[in-house]
Amino acid sequence: MKSAVETLNPTRVRLTVEVPFEELKDSLDAAYKKINQQVTVKGFRKGKIPARVIDQRFGRGAVLEEAVNDALPKFYTEAVNEAELNVLGQPEVDITELKDNETLNFTAEVDVRPTIEIPDYSGIEVEVDAVEVSDEDVDKAVEELRERFASTSPVERAAEDGDVVTIDLQAKVEGEVLEDGVASGVSYTIGSGELLEGIDEAVKGLEAGGEATFTSELKGGSAAGKESEVTVKVSQVAKRELPELDDDFAQLASEFDTLEELRADSRKRLENMKQYDQATQAQERVLEKLLELVEVPVPEKLLADEIQTRTHNLEHHQLGQMGLDLDKYLEIQGKSREEFDAETKEQAEKGIKTQFVLDELVNKEKLNVNQEELTEHLMRRAQSSGMSPDQFAQAVVEGGQVPMLVGEVARGKALAVVVEAATVKDTNGEVVDLDDEDDETAAAEGEQASEAAEEKTEA
Repeated sequence: MKSAVETLNPTRVRLTVEVPFEELKDSLDAAYKKINQQVTVKGFRKGKIPARVIDQRFGRGAVLEEAVNDALPKFYTEAVNEAELNVLGQPEVDITELKDNETLNFTAEVDVRPTIEIPDYSGIEVEVDAVEVSDEDVDKAVEELRERFASTSPVERAAEDGDVVTIDLQAKVEGEVLEDGVASGVSYTIGSGELLEGIDEAVKGLEAGGEATFTSELKGGSAAGKESEVTVKVSQVAKRELPELDDDFAQLASEFDTLEELRADSRKRLENMKQYDQATQAQERVLEKLLELVEVPVPEKLLADEIQTRTHNLEHHQLGQMGLDLDKYLEIQGKSREEFDAETKEQAEKGIKTQFVLDELVNKEKLNVNQEELTEHLMRRAQSSGMSPDQFAQAVVEGGQVPMLVGEVARGKALAVVVEAATVKDTNGEVVDLDDEDDETAAAEGEQASEAAEEKTEA
């Protein structure tokens, strides 16, 4: 077999392959054997029909077609390996010449990973939010904890802001009660904004047994997005009572003995959260800067496939769970289809470029993924998917997705290397030392930042 490679553009090549006929022998033998098992000829036992009889009765062309179909993948793979190509997707194959007992010639056009030159990234500089926790931040955190320990007691008066009311709801669209528009015994805190728009005004001033009707756009269900006439009936009004902010509350709500200790712990937790957010922000902004430094051509077909996948997932998974279609979603977002398509293309292109650049960095920096790193990543992915680690691992193995997970971990490590080399300053002009994080945490955040760039689709 002889092969040659022609570069059509930075992301696509054409392979020209010439196969001497003698190299088709194994595939021809397999073709005769397969046809033998599928046909019957009077006077011959099944599977024992001579080749010359098959040629006479069914045509040599049928045998050649079967043999070529069997042989093409093998010769294509050999040509790809010989040329050391990193192919993407399936090839477009065209048989240019097939002469019985002489030769088989074919071409295969296929997308390939572009050659990427990674520049010196040590000069990257980014700015991130400073880690600052104010007394007001601590007050808010403690107040939220206090809210969780609030108690309620029924009152015989009209409902007011902050009260908890028990209500029954009935929604009608065009005069018809919706099958999924009836709910009883719903607990609702007035002013929380957790239910329908207009409900706060409707229930305020009602006592137990009171009823009101208002109009609101439904947020979910079978009539999501439609205007509905909603009837609300109050069965109970209860006053929320917050515990006193003192040492007794600290002992009730935490492992601490005093309110000051509780506040100090809240401050520390907020600082840790902001440090994590700061590190994630650094990862994302360093990645943005890195992508600006590298010229990355994107294969057209790969981009088209990625756009289609993202749009399909949004329509049939994310929006489907919300009871919306794409048109309604765009209406809510205030976007045209053209704007949506442009945004999706931009996100898909960035995701592909991110993967190409980080994969090249993995090779350049000779980064490897060990079993412990892969297991930890699998545990995180299982948690985010809502599956148990065993269930997620089984699904990954059965779906042949282990190499994908290895790639995610490796790309996270590659991004962590770039962040370590970059200069990160906060909004106060202070250099942020991300070395305080261990390599494990930095790599995990790198995985999240790179995955977000690759997969982000707003919904």
